[in-house]
Amino acid sequence: MQRLPKIVRILAVLSFTLVVVLFAALIVNSFQNAGKPLTSLNPQGPSSESIQQLLVPVTSIAAVVFVLVLGAIVFITWKFRERKDANPDEFPSQIHGKTTLEIGWTILPALILAGIAVGTVMTIINLNREEPNSINVQVAGQQWWWEYKYDINGDGNFDGPEDITTATEMVVPAGRPIQVTTTSNDVIHSFWIPGLNGKRDAVPGLRNPLKLQADEPGVFRGQCTEFCGLSHANMRMLVRAVSSSDYDAWVKNQLKDHRADPTDPTAAEGKKVWQSLCAQCHVINGINDAKMKETPPPLVAGVAPNLTHLMTRGTFAGSIFNLYEPVSSDGQALPMRDVAAAGDPGAALTGGTVATANVNRVTLEAWLRNAPALKPMYPQGGRGMPNLNLTEEQIDQLVAFLETLN
Repeated sequence: MQRLPKIVRILAVLSFTLVVVLFAALIVNSFQNAGKPLTSLNPQGPSSESIQQLLVPVTSIAAVVFVLVLGAIVFITWKFRERKDANPDEFPSQIHGKTTLEIGWTILPALILAGIAVGTVMTIINLNREEPNSINVQVAGQQWWWEYKYDINGDGNFDGPEDITTATEMVVPAGRPIQVTTTSNDVIHSFWIPGLNGKRDAVPGLRNPLKLQADEPGVFRGQCTEFCGLSHANMRMLVRAVSSSDYDAWVKNQLKDHRADPTDPTAAEGKKVWQSLCAQCHVINGINDAKMKETPPPLVAGVAPNLTHLMTRGTFAGSIFNLYEPVSSDGQALPMRDVAAAGDPGAALTGGTVATANVNRVTLEAWLRNAPALKPMYPQGGRGMPNLNLTEEQIDQLVAFLETLN
């Protein structure tokens, strides 16, 4: 057999080296977490840490097996390649095999898989173990946003007068376990906050448990991981972990109904606009909550985001837009479009003054002007917010009113 030209062999070696280097760079880059809010490799709570403790040894074993098998293939291919002086008529001697090796490479993988199985079962048991003193939250998915209901009095009912219904963001106290129950009001969704735990499907008519806990205060991003229609990619979620004192203040404020009518004339007119055009779907406790219980909104999901305390949230529209200017961990203002950082409601989170100068009016006004232009929806089919054809004056009035909802 004619040997390949030297230049071809050199190019082959260089190509193989390049592939190895690129593959190694890809592996190293996958473990870099900076700027990746949806990474599963940066656990921020006990549940995600349990998953990490299983993932690392399993991945390490898989990497070793991969290298050994690939190395053996390369070695055998090289060692037993056809030689220049080989006799093409000579047939290699045939052997049955080596019993000791065959038994070894049967038992060793079995032991490895058994060890992985034991670790996996122990991790699953740990992830499903209910913790004492946990906060019960029902998470309901609908196209294309998330609703959160808190069983504050612990009676097993999420719709009582002493319970909380909010949307877009789940506020939790750092260091305390949260017992989540996922469900759906329309199609199958999937709730996933990678920094705190794995994913859990939200299925109509079913209740699936999930345990969350954040070690430290912070913002933890998530994404629906079950295709659910037009805006599946825009169905995001956010967990905002705060101190215990801030959480208690947040709960106290969330239990309050809408305050007295706005004193600002523009906001007062905005309330009238809201009541005439928005109250058919959205709820503000103290204004139309009783009516909406009798006459649900004309939506497939039968519910729209509760706006009673809209300005206590940092994001809106399924958490794809910042409601406020985001702030870095060292207090520096970030670009308004930096959704990964999440808008910072500041004092408004616990019912304090709304920093109107930090409100993302440009995007909020654009949303009110034509929501389907910013987020693909199917409002004519009862899925998502329609274009209400508001005038610019009505938009200004509505924004002024919405800024009072803290």
